[in-house]
Amino acid sequence: MALRLSEHVERDRPRERLWTLGPAALTGPELVALLLGTGCAGRDALAVAADLLGRVEGSLRRLAGRPPGELARIPGVGRAKAARLIAALELGSRATAEAAPPPARIAGPADVHRFYVARLGDLAVEEFHVLALGCQSQVLADLLITRGILNSSLVHPREVFRAAIAEAAAGIIVVHNHPSGDPTPSADDRAVTRQLVDAGRLLDLPVYDHVIVGRDRYVSFAEAGLL
Repeated sequence: MALRLSEHVERDRPRERLWTLGPAALTGPELVALLLGTGCAGRDALAVAADLLGRVEGSLRRLAGRPPGELARIPGVGRAKAARLIAALELGSRATAEAAPPPARIAGPADVHRFYVARLGDLAVEEFHVLALGCQSQVLADLLITRGILNSSLVHPREVFRAAIAEAAAGIIVVHNHPSGDPTPSADDRAVTRQLVDAGRLLDLPVYDHVIVGRDRYVSFAEAGLL
């Protein structure tokens, strides 16, 4: 039988602690356990939550970056609980984005990295974004183009520039992450960049930079003289 949090002494139950002390007093495993609700045979929700967080070294950012199917396969989680967990993490991400909007203007690649690192730095898969900029380098939109391994078949200029043109962009910065944490450009990164830069020249919609985001550092093609 799956063990329940209600079997704990009342004062030690995460829900009671939340109402008595407030959510800030709860540990990460306690908050995750509230979302899970139940555990599995021989383990309550707190044990399952501790196991879940242990797999990502206690990092909620890394947990948010794990593929949904991977979370669902963890003993004691499953698809329904994984969906609740993913939804909660996404709400947290959106709340953070509201509190920390993109900079009004992009002065350089460090601004780009600061904007994206919280969302991309710990993702388990690559995401390719387009930052659409106005004529004064003001941010018009952050556009997610694709998720998956970066190559020319996935990141086609048609999709990139269609999105930018729809925002009436004067120019773009393309951004993607390396799940390894090492932002060193690969051969595919260079090939995709050349393809996009050439297409941008034809469309008179310049690619100002390509920024690769790692966990705590970045590589700017413009700074490195690779554009």
